Amino acid sequence: MASVTVETIVAAGPDAVWAAIADVGNVHRRLLPGRVSAVRIEGDERILTMPDGTEVRELIVAVDHEQRRMSYSVQGPGRLELRHHHAAFQVFATDDDARSRLVWITDVLPHDRAPAVAARVSRGIEEMRAVLESA
Repeated sequence: MASVTVETIVAAGPDAVWAAIADVGNVHRRLLPGRVSAVRIEGDERILTMPDGTEVRELIVAVDHEQRRMSYSVQGPGRLELRHHHAAFQVFATDDDARSRLVWITDVLPHDRAPAVAARVSRGIEEMRAVLESA
């Protein structure tokens, strides 16, 4: 299984960053406005609606407030035709209370999809950083 890890330093405290990550029903407002146009929750699943109307169904696996870790799995192949997808965000404190480290790890199959996934998550984490810093 290919694993893609990206991270960024956010000019916002870890509690604020974690609050946005843990708010799984508001990705379109708190993390990726413009990239995600709507979200709905059905049980343990989150359905993201993209601006073109495409829907992505994700299983929310865990929201661990103590560890500031949220994990999810995309259900179905989607645009990248993945056979398997599991990802996790984790928020860490830094030496500066006004900043935090946001890490996003994504495991995918087939292996050859890793470069496409890496491009998406690299762009996505920078978009999230900008939104979190502007909040």
